[in-house]
Amino acid sequence: MKTFVPTFPRRLGARLAAVALASASLALAACGDDSSGGFGTDSGVGGSGDPGQDPGVGVGQGGAQDFGQFRQILEMGGIPGPEVLDDVGFFNEHKIEMPPASCGENICLHGLFGSMGNMISGSECNIVLLGMNTPINPEELERPPLNLAIAVDTSGSMKGDPMDYTVEGLIRMLDALEPGDHVSLVSFASEATVVADHLAHDDPALDQAVTSLFATGSTNVYDGLRTAYDLVGEHAEPGLQNRVILLSDGVATAGIQSDAKALNLAAAWGDLGVGLTTIGVGTEFDVELMRDLSETGSGAFYFLEDPAAVQEVFVEEVTSFLVPLAEELRIDIGINNADYRLRGVYGTKLFEFSGAGAEINIPTVQIAHRTSPSDNDNGRRGGGGAIIVELLQASSPAGDGSSVGQLDLSYRVPSTEEYVEQTVEINSPKTFGDPDFFFENASAEKGFVTLNVFVGFKMAAERASVGDGRGALVVLQGLAQNVESWLLENPDADIEDDLQYIYMFIDNLIAAGAEDPLAQQSEPMPPPPPTPPEPWPQD
Repeated sequence: MKTFVPTFPRRLGARLAAVALASASLALAACGDDSSGGFGTDSGVGGSGDPGQDPGVGVGQGGAQDFGQFRQILEMGGIPGPEVLDDVGFFNEHKIEMPPASCGENICLHGLFGSMGNMISGSECNIVLLGMNTPINPEELERPPLNLAIAVDTSGSMKGDPMDYTVEGLIRMLDALEPGDHVSLVSFASEATVVADHLAHDDPALDQAVTSLFATGSTNVYDGLRTAYDLVGEHAEPGLQNRVILLSDGVATAGIQSDAKALNLAAAWGDLGVGLTTIGVGTEFDVELMRDLSETGSGAFYFLEDPAAVQEVFVEEVTSFLVPLAEELRIDIGINNADYRLRGVYGTKLFEFSGAGAEINIPTVQIAHRTSPSDNDNGRRGGGGAIIVELLQASSPAGDGSSVGQLDLSYRVPSTEEYVEQTVEINSPKTFGDPDFFFENASAEKGFVTLNVFVGFKMAAERASVGDGRGALVVLQGLAQNVESWLLENPDADIEDDLQYIYMFIDNLIAAGAEDPLAQQSEPMPPPPPTPPEPWPQD
């Protein structure tokens, strides 16, 4: 199995150097010896596909588009709780290139196997990266006319920059719309008000309605959402793309304040084909409700730390995520090798375990927003997306390891009754107990690193939430060391950004008084740090 070559990260410097040899012998012992070199060195890991072929464009599934709240808490010097780290949002901030979209269909599914000692404790970690892409050029994809209703929170807390940026963002969005698009505008404070009813996107009255918005009063989220849905329903026709966008900076303080009723409303309209995207501005809005509404309503959720980012989000929402590529998409994950057991699925909430595998059902998928890891809108990285399946290796081998399982994809072509099916085999050259690492290509390798960073953040947040700051540091310091080692051989904008927040988490824990296991001591050779906890226990 491949091991990590210890390096000394810039931020941990002398503290890591003082314990490097002991740390490598204990914390990474399960990885085996160092004969294979560092992660990414002579690995035989290829690129994401034939460089002569077009890799295609990514496919997005909606839901949370970022993990902005987690990042914001760290930037403000805080310690984030595990509840604010959402796996869908986290994976959407990581653009993972797929092999060429050469399946002959509008959507191509890929299942890429990877196996190596993990970046926290060193024990074996096996993953299958599920990714989708399309050979369709987004610029050539004709979007159906849009029947859109926008519900904007105009309560008193939106006064100032939030309202100013929202108005500017709406004006930009109107400029990005196309002939045939119609927009309704709802403002909601203590109650909802229809400001514009199904106006053409270039109607001067719509511009006037947008610029007339002003902030005052309480926050009646349910009334704003219900009114927007009603307007879309009144004007729904075959062949239209029916959509609601809900923007708020606060928690409901007026009207119906039941989350369950709001979610039931979104689910009922979602069943009728009306999608819902939610945008949370600032720090006070109900992030859990807004995230759940987007998932229930088959739309996207954006967390905006900076109100100015709403300008880009409105344009992004009507240019990328409103182009449907497939509906009623289903992926069946079948594990047919007794050497492996399905343990978890990350990057989607829309799955259920089924026998030895799992079933993923996504109502609608669209063109993904991000085109490359360096595609960054003023700090916003959302709209990438991948799904990662985690496998445990059984303690009693029964197969040869070559065939791991298969993925069965089916989806309906939008506006038709035509269904497309596709089967992808999951293979690995490893046999049970084989100590060598393996990644099917560079995509699987980045997926592996992304999962390790997510699990490290989650473990650290869970430990910190129960007062175990030292345990959180043990996880993060080992993770930081191994992530930086990987980046030396594999520069990547997404993972480099992750590393920045790992360091920030470490600094915040130490500033909050957590005992630093790597702190310098008076002895010539300080004792080794404790072995990190095991993130992937075996059978």
